[in-house]
Amino acid sequence: MEHITLLLAIVVVTALVFDFTNGFHDTANAMATTISTGAMKPKTAVAMSAVLNLIGAFLSVEVAKTISGGIVNEDGIRTEVIFAALVGAILWNLLTWLLGLPSSSSHALFGGLIGAAVMSAGWSSINGGTVVTKVLLPAIAAPLVAGIAAMLATRLTYRINRNVTDPNQLKSTAKGYRAGQIASAGLVSLAHGTNDAQKTMGIITLALVTSGVLAPGSNPPMWVIVSAGVAIALGTYLGGWRIIRTMGKGLTDLQPPQGFAAQTSAATVILASSHLGFSLSTTQSCSGAVMGSGLGRKGGVVRWSTATRMFVAWGLTLPAAGLVGAGAEFLTKQGPWGVAVTAVILVGGSFAIWLASRRQPVDHTNVNDTDGSDEPQGVVTTAIAAVQPPPVGGPASDLTTTIPAPASAPDDPARPPAKV
Repeated sequence: MEHITLLLAIVVVTALVFDFTNGFHDTANAMATTISTGAMKPKTAVAMSAVLNLIGAFLSVEVAKTISGGIVNEDGIRTEVIFAALVGAILWNLLTWLLGLPSSSSHALFGGLIGAAVMSAGWSSINGGTVVTKVLLPAIAAPLVAGIAAMLATRLTYRINRNVTDPNQLKSTAKGYRAGQIASAGLVSLAHGTNDAQKTMGIITLALVTSGVLAPGSNPPMWVIVSAGVAIALGTYLGGWRIIRTMGKGLTDLQPPQGFAAQTSAATVILASSHLGFSLSTTQSCSGAVMGSGLGRKGGVVRWSTATRMFVAWGLTLPAAGLVGAGAEFLTKQGPWGVAVTAVILVGGSFAIWLASRRQPVDHTNVNDTDGSDEPQGVVTTAIAAVQPPPVGGPASDLTTTIPAPASAPDDPARPPAKV
């Protein structure tokens, strides 16, 4: 600790700020379905998630190793590069939070790190193989695997209970699924702390290595693990209510069995990836699982207009955060005044986004005050509705004609006489 300079201290604090934004940005991953189905009260849900996030931060350091010694080459990377990367990640996180889009905080961090490293030392500073195998491929596979698993689990759940008709049994089953949903939400929170808190641990460890405080390849020190866990837990407790609304109500209408299936599938994927050292996006895993559960219930729908905006945000995250990170690194290369200007941009941009969010505030009191019906249907839903056959049955008795028949005019020479 005695070797930490002012710049390194600024980087550590900025990393913890990113961890905080990661917490409130990704609270929806664990608790959106639990809150939207009414299984838990909003404030109780985020409090439980925060505690489990903190516990999860102590379970593994494999993902932290991937970030601190895998994505970029530690040789030649300056501490300013880490600061610039965090600026790109934080601003993108806040912008997508303002828009209510569940984008990936992980990819925002990776994009900022890659953009800043390339601006500082060129493309040779990036380990392309690690980026492909442990970032890009999991980004494609995770939502697909979680979505398919959630869809199959949802179908199986409804199939098992298809013959339950007794009202008391139905009520008891609903309570059971709500309890299971709470347990699975806790598992997702634990997985989120295990996977996402490690990303901040990794970035702080990388900063310590580039400053000569730690040797290359070192594990995160205990104070790094504790501070990262506390920061993400505090952010989680604050609650990213805008994104919770999108995932809980904007993507599909969830019932307790669907919520249970979605969260269990997502937690399994996240925990498995953390064990393997894959720096997975918990946002993409949970969003894929929510969509899969929506498709798995007979009569369920996915609001593809919301999903499309979310997919676009996913695709833009890496390059957008990378461009901001590269621009921030261009400034920090100019010396102390460049670092100061970058810090001012970060603080000013964050404050401007916060002010914009106050125009239409979303919190625990109104997070469920929408049923998603204000969302446009989108191309897929419209197409399905267009080809759906009309209902079978006799004509309704209360239907009336909308175009009146023409009046009889026998003396009209243009009208042919009626046949007898």
